[in-house]
Amino acid sequence: MGRFSLPDEAPKGLDSPVTTVAMKYMARAQTEVFKLTGGRVGSRWRVGAGFRKPVPTLLLEHRGRKSGNIYTTPLLYMESGDDLVIVGSQGGLPRHPQWFSNLKAHPETFVRLKGRGVLPVMARVASSAERAELWPRLVNLYADFAKYQAWTDREIPVVVLSPR
Repeated sequence: MGRFSLPDEAPKGLDSPVTTVAMKYMARAQTEVFKLTGGRVGSRWRVGAGFRKPVPTLLLEHRGRKSGNIYTTPLLYMESGDDLVIVGSQGGLPRHPQWFSNLKAHPETFVRLKGRGVLPVMARVASSAERAELWPRLVNLYADFAKYQAWTDREIPVVVLSPR
């Protein structure tokens, strides 16, 4: 493959350098708009399967496991009792999202929700039994999660955020 030629095989799913950069900038913009408007704008995901069935979005704060820096990532979520449930889909990419590894290292964190402000939470990876119960509900919430799982060999993690 030459310097300006197309790859022999199209990227799988969202695995494209252009898509990765675009997603990064869109996430930053969504985070800033969400914060500026208190979630009046940016608290619903209306892309992909969310176009016809918008999905609630939260802002997850997480501490870098190596740097110690604080990062904020917008994520789709589902409520399950008092808990919030998020998914490490990364659009079906081959690696877990960075926030997932950060939460495993620093599980005590905060989320920002429209109308509820900043809430302290404790993160944990759902057990196999919990994931089996939650996954169909998550796919019902946002059908693209099933597509992302089909695009990757890794099991997409489900993370439970419990109030603390």
